[in-house]
Amino acid sequence: MQKIGVFVCWCGSNIAATVDVQAVSDALAREPGVVFSTNYQYMCSQAGQDMIQEKIRELGLTGVVVCSCSPRMHEATFRKACEKAGLNPYMVEIANIREQCSWIHKDKLSGTEKAVLLGKAAVAKVHLNSPLTAGESPVTKRALVIGGGIAGIQTALDIAEAGFPVDIVEKKPTIGGKMTQIDKTFPTLDCAACILTPKMVDAAQNENINILSYSEVEAVKGFVGNFTVTIRRKARFVDETKCTGCGLCTEKCPQKKVPNEFNLGLDTRRAIYIPFAQAVPKAAAIDPNYCTMLKTGKCGVCSKVCTVGAIDYQQKDELLEREYGAIVAATGFEPISMDKFDEFAYSQSPDVVTSLEFERLMNAAGPTGGTLLRPSDGTHPHTLVFVQCVGSRCDGGEKGKPYCSKICCMYTAKHAMLTREKYPDTEVYVFYIDVRTPGKNFDEFYRRAVEEYGVHYVKGMVGKVVPENGKLKVQASDLLGGQQLHIDADMVVLAAAVEPDKSARPLATMLTASMDTNDFFTEAHPKLRPVESPTAGVFLSGACQGPKDIPETVAQAGAAAAKVIGLLSKDRLTCNPCVARSDELMCNGCSACEKVCPYGAITYIDKEFRGPNRTTLLRRVAQVNPAVCQGCGACTVACPSGAMDLQGFSNAQIMAEVDAICK
Repeated sequence: MQKIGVFVCWCGSNIAATVDVQAVSDALAREPGVVFSTNYQYMCSQAGQDMIQEKIRELGLTGVVVCSCSPRMHEATFRKACEKAGLNPYMVEIANIREQCSWIHKDKLSGTEKAVLLGKAAVAKVHLNSPLTAGESPVTKRALVIGGGIAGIQTALDIAEAGFPVDIVEKKPTIGGKMTQIDKTFPTLDCAACILTPKMVDAAQNENINILSYSEVEAVKGFVGNFTVTIRRKARFVDETKCTGCGLCTEKCPQKKVPNEFNLGLDTRRAIYIPFAQAVPKAAAIDPNYCTMLKTGKCGVCSKVCTVGAIDYQQKDELLEREYGAIVAATGFEPISMDKFDEFAYSQSPDVVTSLEFERLMNAAGPTGGTLLRPSDGTHPHTLVFVQCVGSRCDGGEKGKPYCSKICCMYTAKHAMLTREKYPDTEVYVFYIDVRTPGKNFDEFYRRAVEEYGVHYVKGMVGKVVPENGKLKVQASDLLGGQQLHIDADMVVLAAAVEPDKSARPLATMLTASMDTNDFFTEAHPKLRPVESPTAGVFLSGACQGPKDIPETVAQAGAAAAKVIGLLSKDRLTCNPCVARSDELMCNGCSACEKVCPYGAITYIDKEFRGPNRTTLLRRVAQVNPAVCQGCGACTVACPSGAMDLQGFSNAQIMAEVDAICK
């Protein structure tokens, strides 16, 4: 029988306020195999850990049960402490009596009863525990960053500066992301391009960074330290190594009526194009949907004028297979579609624009050269109405998103301020639910818009926008004034909610990473592991994890890079020994476990077994790769013969816990 020590933590008053810790330690002291049981105010403190180590040495404990807070927080802490005292770390069990007892029960009696039961279950499991040894796997010292916006660029730069090679995969012909479309940044109102362009150039010139633009991830296999990624390099029909970015081909192309996605369809481009002047790589790309040569075989003007022979109409998509030790998701965001918000007349009038479209209209490199003009008639607007929270904070989620998009209040204040600064004769109204300015100098920035620039902030929502006689009739409520407002506006700007990029969901499936109900990547722990995904070796950077402004995005990018550097700096990684194991004598070769394994850790082999009368039988049996297995337990549930079991969480151990609770 095991010699088990039980240590009950007060967690200050977090546990002790609603759980009688003395009663718990007394009750568990009477369990079979328990030779020592006590309680202490803070078991996770150094004094608490020293106490555990002392009792292991003094009493020769073979197992330890700690009744404390979530194992997600302190399981590693207690296992390391016990290992220092000579006990195998996998002979330690955590009974979570804080989250599962004290935090959900107001009644001390019921909280105590439940805590005792959870402690008994942990003791029963320890009886069946056996020492486990962690394996090791090598680390491929190369990182992959998926997404070439400011988050991906900053992450790649930080990793590269530490001396590790890194690939950036960007689905568009150039890196830069949404920040390339922005005119000014808040709260400093400095030029976005002036900040971003040097970063883009640094990434292109860094010898440790390889930019794979116009590319997408097709498949991901493997595990932390040893990922195999298939990348599709789409045919741009231009040889990047030859193209000088002179732009002659874009000037001569006869196909001029292609909607310009960089300017959000507010103007047109050619069939062969360079997205914008500071593009990296500075190489043209041919749009096969509009190129006459690719569609009909007739034209070829761009090839004729190209002096370096960079045009290649025969170019095909290319599949690359690369090895990586770590992967960073930096897939960014998109503004939501305005299709369901017809009350604002977005589809009825070109003078109703989204916030990002307004950015392009105000940008010196935009379709109007930085002059604010109405898209409908090219005249200067004299009355602007900004509508906040369009698609954000919507109950039910059918029409919009339930969350706050976080950046809208600030960029609307920026738009209003810039408009008033550039065009003092323009009246600006901002309709808001409330103003959220949670950042350094953010609230001061908003107050400047009101106090210095005379922007009219109205607490209330716009009910309807109706185009009429060249004007936009805006009907809205003023909740503070208790009245209905009717404004004849020249332009209406909608602060559209942001949502994850459409590539996030399929990418998460490939990475076996978790997502929330809004398709944002989920972090491993919101406080302690905010840039790590639950999948080992996969990290999160920027708005793929939730709405963020640029400073927060850059900070998270640096944090993700630090985690990657810490991983890649190791030559070998310790693997979790709590992995699936197949009993070959019981396995019937049905493949049920292989089909449900999300990590591809299970394969089948033909193996010889001794049969009756000294015969040899060839049977198909499952094998588990312990380096790939993440211990999810899906195979143990699916196995019809009971051949699959999970080390450290076997069926026998789980049933022992159930029996202990049900006694």
